[in-house]
Parts: sequence; C-alpha cells; structure tokens
Amino acid sequence: MTVSITPEVREALEHSKPVVALESAVITHGLPRPLNLELARELEARVRQEGATPATVAVLDGKLHVGLDDHALERLADIAAQKASLWNLAAIIAQDEAAGTTVAVTLHAAGMAGIRVFATGGIGGVHHQDFDESADLRALAHIPVITVSAGPKSILDVAATLERLESLGIPVISYQSDYLAGFHLRETNFPTPTRCDHPREIAAVYRVHRSLGFRSALLVSNPVSEGLDDTELSSYLSASWAAAQDAGVHGKDLTPFLLRQLADRSGGDSIAVNLRLLRENASLAARIAASLEDADPENTVLEGTKAPRSDHLIGVSHE
Repeated sequence: MTVSITPEVREALEHSKPVVALESAVITHGLPRPLNLELARELEARVRQEGATPATVAVLDGKLHVGLDDHALERLADIAAQKASLWNLAAIIAQDEAAGTTVAVTLHAAGMAGIRVFATGGIGGVHHQDFDESADLRALAHIPVITVSAGPKSILDVAATLERLESLGIPVISYQSDYLAGFHLRETNFPTPTRCDHPREIAAVYRVHRSLGFRSALLVSNPVSEGLDDTELSSYLSASWAAAQDAGVHGKDLTPFLLRQLADRSGGDSIAVNLRLLRENASLAARIAASLEDADPENTVLEGTKAPRSDHLIGVSHE
C-alpha cells in the first residue's frame, strides 16, 4: 500500500465531518527547526479550533500519508527530506525516502482521499523565465478541491499566472476582497471575477461548480491581514533577483533561494507575513469545510452520486 490514511482522518471522512488537508513542504523546506514543528502543530490546532480535522500530507517510510500523528510530525520536522512534486513523487515513494509535499502533491493526495478543502500559503504559477511553470497549475486544473491560499507567490509573474488560471478554467474567488491576494502583499492590483464574503458562499459556489461537472479546483484568494509595504517588497525582490543571477541559480533551486533572500533583506519580516497568512488560511479553510459539510450533509456532488471517500480507494491503507 503506497497511500496511508490515519484512523482520525478516515473516521471524519466516513462520517462526513469537515477535513482540511495541509501541505508539508513548509515543514521540510520553508522554516528552520524548531519553528517548523511549532508551525505544523499550530496549523493543525487552528483547524481543530474551527471544528475540522487536520490532515497534514507527507511522504514517510515509502508511503504517501494523509494525516500525521504528533510523532510523525516530529520526525518530518527533524530529518533531511526531499520536496515532492508530481514529477518525482513515485520515485521518492519507491526509494523509501521522506519528503514534504508541495501544493500539487497535497492536492493529489486530498483528491484521492476525498478531502474537499486544502489550505496552503501561496500557490506556484508562471515564473518570469520562459517555459518555467509550476506543477501546481496542472494540479489545480484537474483536482476538484477548494484550495485556500494567499495568492501566487510574490516571486512569480502574477499577471501571467492569473491569465493561466483563467485559461485552465480554474475559478478564482477573492475572500472579502475584490482583488487577487498578493502573498507577501495584502492585495495585488489585479481584480478577480468573483467575491465571497462568507465561507458558506464559497461552499455554495463549489457545490454548483461540481454539479456542472467541472473537475478543476476552486482557488480561494485570502488576503493576509497585514502584509509588507509594496515599495519595500519591490526593492527586496529586485535585489534578490540580481543576487540569483549573479549566483547562477535557476530551476528548482530558484524559489527557495529567492525566498531566503527576501527573508534576509526584509530582516525576517517576509517570514512573519508568511507565518501569518498560513495561520489565517488554515482557519478560513476549516470554516469553509464546516460550511460545506453543514450545507451538504450527504456529501453530494452530482445528483444521485457521492464524492469518493477513503473506502473507495484502491491501494490505500488505514493506519
């Protein structure tokens, strides 16, 4: 069995209780120890405070885990791990290695398990370099999971990312805003087509989206309550890009390099914003999940059918 679901998550899914998937790349690659473990525990606690069950996704011991107990969280936070995306997930599992999961893999795991809501920080998208696009976009285009984020990461070509989301048919909903969230910024200057001011409105849009037969995610843009100053961020980004060019950094190493540069140049302020938006997204995702289950107790997707739950999966074990 290559996929494992914890008993707590399995029980919640079987009884149509709200569940929120959480990524783990932020644990393995986003923060230093012991801050990474503290954040992982806090995000799970925030989901629970809103009445939902957290399901942190990661690769351990040759399995894709949907839900981690505290011992597994400790292990993940303390070991050298890879970063799992769609292109390397199978090899990581086959070679019994450990990995934190990106947005793309966490979405994939949530879709397999029948989890309908996922909270992350920022999504990947279109980079400024030609032909460099995140696998997150493909996952969002094909996996019907509500994805709560603070918008595309600040290092991306945000305008191109928003256009690509539209081309892929991925609905973007701004929560209590008319503009796309800016990750480190509270908002960008890009208007979004849909605004929702309450989690139950997002749940209603999702139910209609699925009833129409669409298979894409619903991307929720949740502006961080307090972001960086626009002018300062532009200055930090320009200097960070110049440093990357001088160092010859490119490919999969570019994003972590730029984020480290931002943290250094902002005196840690970018990390503080990142932590804030992760907490706020986890709380909102849990409220959406609760609204979704309250409004749809039978978990109906199309009339006369139900969304896949854990018992319908092939090759899934339950710890």
